[in-house]
Amino acid sequence: MGYQSKVTSKGQTTIPQEVREYLKLKPGDRINYVLDNGLVRLIPKNRSIADLAGFLGKPPKGAGATLQDFDNAIGDYIAEDHERIRRQWNEGRE
Repeated sequence: MGYQSKVTSKGQTTIPQEVREYLKLKPGDRINYVLDNGLVRLIPKNRSIADLAGFLGKPPKGAGATLQDFDNAIGDYIAEDHERIRRQWNEGRE
């Protein structure tokens, strides 16, 4: 079943009650809009990281990462992303 609402001149709309209940939205909650092949998905951002504790079960023995591992992974990602952006920039200038 689908739901609809009207957009105001200010770009605002009311999320139908059934949708708010389904997404467990409360006043002040945030929503991400994700464009996906001509569709828009609403992703509620109303859960804290603490709500996800244990979501994946107990980690296997010996698994885990140190803060240094996280720092290294973030640094690697930033370096790779920087390189990708540099390549795209240079391709656009050729």
